Amino acid sequence: MPEDAHLAIQTLRRVPYFADLDDETLEEVARIAVRREYEAGEVVFCEGESCTGLHLVEKGWLKIVKLSPEGREQSLRIVGPGELFGEMGVFSCGLNPATVIALDRTVLWVICREAMHRLLEAHPRMAWSILQSVARRVTELVGLIEDLSLRTVEARLARYILRYAEGDRLRRQRWATQAEMAARLGTVLHVLNRALHTLEAEGLIAVDRQEIRILDAEGLRAKARLYE
Repeated sequence: MPEDAHLAIQTLRRVPYFADLDDETLEEVARIAVRREYEAGEVVFCEGESCTGLHLVEKGWLKIVKLSPEGREQSLRIVGPGELFGEMGVFSCGLNPATVIALDRTVLWVICREAMHRLLEAHPRMAWSILQSVARRVTELVGLIEDLSLRTVEARLARYILRYAEGDRLRRQRWATQAEMAARLGTVLHVLNRALHTLEAEGLIAVDRQEIRILDAEGLRAKARLYE
């Protein structure tokens, strides 16, 4: 078996969707998977382009965004090692619903759309698993719409910190700039900075260069529930 196929199998085994596939089928999928590399800032695909297939992340981080005509970003999701993206295009009309950009050096495996259709027909349990994943994505997008429509930037920031913190700390990836955080929260940099200063002044968080520390979790949860 080619070395690339061995690498693809290692990545596939980390994805729950493929957990029930027998070794022979997994090897078949690995043989048709195409390895692609991207540098930080490179566009993987653009909104409106034809979907090339299901993308699996071997290493690196990417952001899935919607872009306004003026170039402003609304970050929809961050994906990292062992995660998938492109499911919507595989199942729908075949057009990518958003743009994907590499945040750092990234290695992906792509399984073409037609091959995915054959695979899903042969393995209904995997199809059901991916449909559940798509349903979770829709639920997350509904939550994002709710946040953008009904919550203040301070409340959105509090929810973000609580969701992604490990223990009492939200550690930042090298690429996780405040500009990236602003795009995730649907705001602009100066408004995000003001919200960070507000939460810090209220004694809820402490902002360091590489992390945000939660000082008052209960107070932060109360802030996260606030509506405009």
